[in-house]
Amino acid sequence: MSDISEKKNFKLIKNKILRNETYRKEKKEKDKEKRKLREKRKRERDALGEKAPPKKMQKTLDNMRVKDETFVDIEDEEILQDTMTDEMASYFKGEQVPKVLFTTCNRPKCHETLNFIEDLVKIVPNSEYRNRKGIDLKKIIPQAVERGFTDLVIINEDQKKANGLIISHLPNGPTAHFKLSSVRKIRDIKNHGKTSQHRPELILNNFNTRLGHSVARLLAALFPYDPQFQGRRAVTFHNQRDFIFFRHHRYVFKNGKKTGLQELGPRFTLKLRSLQKGSFDSKYGEYEWIHKRKDMDTSRRKFHL
Repeated sequence: MSDISEKKNFKLIKNKILRNETYRKEKKEKDKEKRKLREKRKRERDALGEKAPPKKMQKTLDNMRVKDETFVDIEDEEILQDTMTDEMASYFKGEQVPKVLFTTCNRPKCHETLNFIEDLVKIVPNSEYRNRKGIDLKKIIPQAVERGFTDLVIINEDQKKANGLIISHLPNGPTAHFKLSSVRKIRDIKNHGKTSQHRPELILNNFNTRLGHSVARLLAALFPYDPQFQGRRAVTFHNQRDFIFFRHHRYVFKNGKKTGLQELGPRFTLKLRSLQKGSFDSKYGEYEWIHKRKDMDTSRRKFHL
């Protein structure tokens, strides 16, 4: 058997030790060829100097994204007008101080869900947890509005772990339903820091469409609009390929160029399932957007946020 055919058919080798050894040899040869090619390109660029052609951009799903007609230009007059009149306008004008109520699905059975809510209450200022006690959400919402709560956050579970998160902006919505995954509580993060009582800074990344803009404003309305920078706390919602990654850090400026980060936790990932007009209403609610796999997941380069 020649070297070429051996490289092509190494997966068919029945002996596991020989198969792994053949794979390692092939990978080593490919890495060697790539290294030589990189060194050759570097020599050519050094020789050409300023006349060297620009480096080729690596193709990724992000930079090959299918352009969406609903992409948002923050300076667009229509967008600015919408932000002045939507349900979160009073928050962004500084007229409303967020007050967040956390609760669970009806009679939660997983203790980890309560631990996760405890972590969330620590990082969201002016928030509290109330035991649902089997009360219907239609009764909870008017009581929450009466007591001055601006947002209702519900953590759902599948009896093993938390798997869903609902945010309902009170009193007039909107309401977003997210799939919740990759939860790591504060105590599970190695070398985590201790959360202070300072109001955190908020970072929202890559929410580029009209839908993404609405979701970002809903997330922002959970946190005070006037952060206390002396606390050096930063809460990040980073959208990448429609997955929203949550991180919580404390930063310190080491010098003019370097910044140190310490993760405070928790961390989790959200994926939008629906956006509903008004407060939470699973039966008669009017939906602005619903994720439908068959119709929407037709291309790996198509994203909605």
